[in-house]
Amino acid sequence: MKRFILLLVYIILIVATNGCRSSAGNGIEVIIDGGNGQFPDFLVGTWKAEEGGWGFVFEPDGQISSATVSIGRVKLQPGRKIAVPMQMGGKGVYKPGQWSVQYSYQQRELIVEITIDHFRVELGDDVIEGSTRDFFVGPVSTDGKSWWADRLSFPEYVVNTDKFHNYKLPFDPTDNPRESILFQKVTESK
Repeated sequence: MKRFILLLVYIILIVATNGCRSSAGNGIEVIIDGGNGQFPDFLVGTWKAEEGGWGFVFEPDGQISSATVSIGRVKLQPGRKIAVPMQMGGKGVYKPGQWSVQYSYQQRELIVEITIDHFRVELGDDVIEGSTRDFFVGPVSTDGKSWWADRLSFPEYVVNTDKFHNYKLPFDPTDNPRESILFQKVTESK
């Protein structure tokens, strides 16, 4: 696992130092390695995971215009705090943090980072809140229609229930199993 994290850091540093950077000021950084700094057309559009509820909408400049996250399966937009009604009453409040998109033409590898600076989800009388940082790293198929991504998640969750009060759920970053997720392209961008 430590080797995978070191590899991830290495990839990020290589792409960051050799690529073209852009930021629209909305909490998203885009780094393209190769291709004259242009985001590939075949990535533009909507991508959905077969499991877990994740989804991304990539724009022609590589920005993510929206992301569906697994916590509550809500659709977030970069830099915009939202409140949504939840099942069993209550509401969910989400404040996105910094997001990034990196693509390497040579390796056909896509890296996406989604950070939620703070969320609070009420399910009846139970509450979970905290923050998350998720990385998706993997190759895009040669036909440009699927993306196998390893997900690394770094959550900080606190729960309040009848049984637990302000209980921080344990998390050990050195024992953080990868989750392989298959994303499929479901629509082209408009």
